[in-house]
Amino acid sequence: MHEDFHGVIPYLVSPVDASGRVIDGELARLCEDLIEAGVHGLTPLGSTGEFAYLTPDQKSAVVETVVRAARGRIPVIAGVAATATAEAVRQAREWERLGCDGILAVFESYFPVGDDGVYAYFKAVADAVSLPVVLYTNPSFQRTDLSLPLITRLADIDNIKYIKDASSNTGRLLSIINRCGDRLGVFAASAHIPTAVMLIGGRGWMAGPACIAPRRSVELYELAASGRWNEAMCLQQKLWKLNRIFAAHNLAACIKGGLIMRGYAVGDPVPPQAPLSGEGRRELRAVLEELDEL
Repeated sequence: MHEDFHGVIPYLVSPVDASGRVIDGELARLCEDLIEAGVHGLTPLGSTGEFAYLTPDQKSAVVETVVRAARGRIPVIAGVAATATAEAVRQAREWERLGCDGILAVFESYFPVGDDGVYAYFKAVADAVSLPVVLYTNPSFQRTDLSLPLITRLADIDNIKYIKDASSNTGRLLSIINRCGDRLGVFAASAHIPTAVMLIGGRGWMAGPACIAPRRSVELYELAASGRWNEAMCLQQKLWKLNRIFAAHNLAACIKGGLIMRGYAVGDPVPPQAPLSGEGRRELRAVLEELDEL
């Protein structure tokens, strides 16, 4: 069982065919290739994994496929997301039963929920499992963000060990590091500029772009981890071009479109999301060619 999470941890796609079947062979092949490229963990059912669009059976099939493909070589940190606490607890227990090494806990809401309710949600998920829990917050997509005081409270729960903050506010990450110290390891989204996050004490980043640029992402992490900041920033500038494309187009469409360019039959985004446009494909191909990731 892995408990030390660090480095480049791709948010995996969820390949689903037109009949709704999870394309487990392609997902397993992607996992194998990412491990060979040197990534440090795998996250099924993150944002890039389209968790909001999948059925419970599809989610289970995705997690089971990734755990089986990883074969214990690197940690599998599976996403748990629900509007109801009971459903989040069910998912967390199921992912632990399937052999995951950690839980990425996401809070979904339709009506606003106060800090006490959000705290109770995450505590229930953490209490349901013996695994390390990664808090996830992304105010661009979520109705309810995690405030700094709430994050500080949650860091006191024994098995809440990490946070992945996708707010794109690097100063907020530094505030979390200052408040929580060694209690909570901080992961960034790629939109934070990972080199800067590593410089201020981050553990790495959990993000979809590493699915389509894994070798360059790992190279960036290794440069930053060894303190070769000038080289890291030069590579960071090239990788940032991916983020500009993702900001202009649907995230899952970009990652699935990029993987199709790389020879993975992962299918289109789950409807009603649209596939990547022709313009998006041209922009993405140009950047992947520049990064030598095709």
